[in-house]
Amino acid sequence: MTNDPARDSKEVQWFADLGYRAIIDLLPCYLSIQDRSFTIVLTNQTFRNDFGQARGRKCHEVYKKSPVRCPSCPLWETFQDKKIHTSEETVQLADGKIVQMIVYAAPVLDAMGNVVAAMELSADVGKVKQIQEELTILGQSVAVLSHDIKNILEGLHGGAYVVDEALKDNDQELLQKGWSVVKKNIHEITWLVHNILYFSKKRKPTYEAVTLEPVLMETIGVFYEKAQSIDCRLRAQVNPRLPLVYLDPGALRRMLVNMVSNAIEACSRDRGKAVHSISLRADFLDLNYFMIEIEDDGVGMDDDTCKKLFSRFFSTKGVNGTGLGLMVVHEIVEEHEGKIEVLSAPGKGSTFRIVLPLNKPGRILKGLLP
Repeated sequence: MTNDPARDSKEVQWFADLGYRAIIDLLPCYLSIQDRSFTIVLTNQTFRNDFGQARGRKCHEVYKKSPVRCPSCPLWETFQDKKIHTSEETVQLADGKIVQMIVYAAPVLDAMGNVVAAMELSADVGKVKQIQEELTILGQSVAVLSHDIKNILEGLHGGAYVVDEALKDNDQELLQKGWSVVKKNIHEITWLVHNILYFSKKRKPTYEAVTLEPVLMETIGVFYEKAQSIDCRLRAQVNPRLPLVYLDPGALRRMLVNMVSNAIEACSRDRGKAVHSISLRADFLDLNYFMIEIEDDGVGMDDDTCKKLFSRFFSTKGVNGTGLGLMVVHEIVEEHEGKIEVLSAPGKGSTFRIVLPLNKPGRILKGLLP
């Protein structure tokens, strides 16, 4: 082994002169050879496609735009002990894209067995990581949804039992109670299945001209009976000057149903008030955007809960909820290139504001709520 990087670099050239260049250029992973000064002396075509011409540059300059060697550098370890080493690194491609790579470093030896350079093989593991994350999320979702479905089935079983007993005793009052339980759980399973079906597919909105007031009034009609049962008043207010808006009407209905369902749940958990109210409002934000606000005077949320609200399967109801409703709402808003924000405080209720383009989707707005 020599202490002369220039001489070592020359000795490495035998690798490129053995006729292997065509073969290494066909490799679907990144291949490079660095001398003992961490200068790149050889790369394959895959490497050049993504990192550009790197020969003569330090590897840490190419990978991380850094003037110093990486702290976990596998090359350095290979130079020390002549063994193969590996590490996971976050690097930047020539186009600025950030990727995660797994890096293998192996020694390149001269005729005397001295390490004159090291060969790096690197592969983008970002897609593998993404698949792993998606599988983890899938496992979590199955567990959460199974728990929710189990609770609904138990509710159906309980309601059916009450109905059976009422029929045996010809008790009309008990029959009405049992049937109310059955209907409630049928509504819950229908809501859950619709949200699962919506969230399970990536879709593009089917844009149509929509008049907002009838859709808001329709949503109030869906929840009128449920709201009455907890002494909650539902109101809708639409700016009469608001024109036809262009969005997916089915997605709009799903979004409003989920939002009002959450608002009613928040009111039902607030024992401090005898009567509650939920307001749906639609108005201009500016010349290009309109907003829909859903305001309730229920239990409200603290800042930490608000920050987590749109995380996957986060529920304000803990183990008794899936968080699926707001996940679907967030998905719909993103599909329409809009923005959703929440203003809330414990005991003060919550206001959700959804901002969407009046016509074509455009810029995403920030800081919508005061």
